[in-house]
Amino acid sequence: MKDSLVIIPTYNERENIEAMVRKVMSLDHPFELLIIDDGSPDGTADIVRQMQLEFAGRLHLETRQGKLGLGTAYIHGFKYALRNGYEFIFEMDADFSHNPDDLIRLYLACAADGYDMAIGSRYVQGVNVVNWPMSRVLMSYFASSYVRLITGMPIHDTTAGFKCYRRKVLETIQLNKIRFVGYAFQIEMKFLSYKYGFKIKEVPIIFTDRTKGTSKMSSGIFKEAILGVFKMKIGSYFRHFDRY
Repeated sequence: MKDSLVIIPTYNERENIEAMVRKVMSLDHPFELLIIDDGSPDGTADIVRQMQLEFAGRLHLETRQGKLGLGTAYIHGFKYALRNGYEFIFEMDADFSHNPDDLIRLYLACAADGYDMAIGSRYVQGVNVVNWPMSRVLMSYFASSYVRLITGMPIHDTTAGFKCYRRKVLETIQLNKIRFVGYAFQIEMKFLSYKYGFKIKEVPIIFTDRTKGTSKMSSGIFKEAILGVFKMKIGSYFRHFDRY
């Protein structure tokens, strides 16, 4: 069994990707890294291919044709991780909004403390967001509060995209039935993990908005999350969540 795989989806991240790869490779824990690039026209994948010569066996690349959505990129990565025998699987952004140093803390929450999922949480200890306009902070914070109210999940940061899963979580969740492709995907994965009874830990982090490249966030992404939560909750009444 292999240990840890960090999955980072990319689209036009040439300004960030080399620094991100080097940072993850420099950490004390021997993380492996899987970049899933959706045909970035700026040459992000070419940079990764060059770096694979330097980090052979630890840096992996999967390319897809066209911008197919965040959720499908992660599902592609999850299937790769399960197929290749990793025990701890991580989600992380390429733009340094998630501090790679926090990978160690998420890992320890699962590997040492026994949790099945660890979430890098912006809201478990107040609001820890840097460089966002107040309107976006409020939209994100109240979206998470709304999701918590509708779903009943005891999770403060329901839209967080910085996470560690134990392998058994991804084996249990039926990945082919995941419906959302945008940021609502993050809500759906947490909701299913919660419904299946897995132990979830929120690890406080400081989220810093990107300083290089272009944000992929939009109001439409939040709309999908808000409207999709109702459908997801109603659908859960017609589904069994037995792990055995």
